[in-house]
Amino acid sequence: MFGKKKRQKKLDNESLKNGVGLITFTEPTSSIAEQFRTVRTNIQFSSVDKQLKSIVFTSSAPSEGKSTVSNNVAVTWADQGKRVLIVDADMRRPTVHRTFRVSNAIGLSNLLAGTGNLEGAIHETVVNNLSVMPSGPIPPNPSELLGSTKMVSLLETLTNAYDLVIIDAPPVNTVTDAQVLAAHADGTVLVVPQGIADKAGVRHAKQLLEAVQANILGAILNRASAEKSTGYYGGYYGGYYGTDDKK
Repeated sequence: MFGKKKRQKKLDNESLKNGVGLITFTEPTSSIAEQFRTVRTNIQFSSVDKQLKSIVFTSSAPSEGKSTVSNNVAVTWADQGKRVLIVDADMRRPTVHRTFRVSNAIGLSNLLAGTGNLEGAIHETVVNNLSVMPSGPIPPNPSELLGSTKMVSLLETLTNAYDLVIIDAPPVNTVTDAQVLAAHADGTVLVVPQGIADKAGVRHAKQLLEAVQANILGAILNRASAEKSTGYYGGYYGGYYGTDDKK
């Protein structure tokens, strides 16, 4: 158990310092990149009656790979020609600005606090069709900002401007941020690392999301830190379970 926590903390510290790895951009022909594309396709088919314009990616606990998964899946959508925006809504432990090497001086927190403009908060990236909105300076009241009417209005503005808005949210069981975001998004995806995530914790996260009537699209089995994995990515990210597949 100690070994798992130590490895988990190492991955977490690495992502906070340098951002997450974008294998879908750096190695687009790799098997792992292909599995991210499979995940994207499965998410697309999980909502056949309604076009998904906004998707929240979250996890039950910290350091479970939600940013790596959400950012890489976003790249695969952009590769399809979709205009995609990643919003870093994890205001307590932001990583998107480091991943894409953009300034975090102005971002989501500024817009919600009324101290910035939309143009200054959005950055183009090296990936065609992919833009990012960093978290901005860490505020003292993230949950209040994310649960405000300004957030609802901003999400509507962004979904009208982009084909898809990917929201990188904090873990569900840690703070209420993911719940308030999931309540207004078209869909929510749980990232569950094999061999690390606690079953009771994942079940509780699902219950919390259901309490706000979130549209849970499914879960992504993330094997980045599984016992038999090697390297930063480890085995694969191909496991995807719809809400009817796993209870």
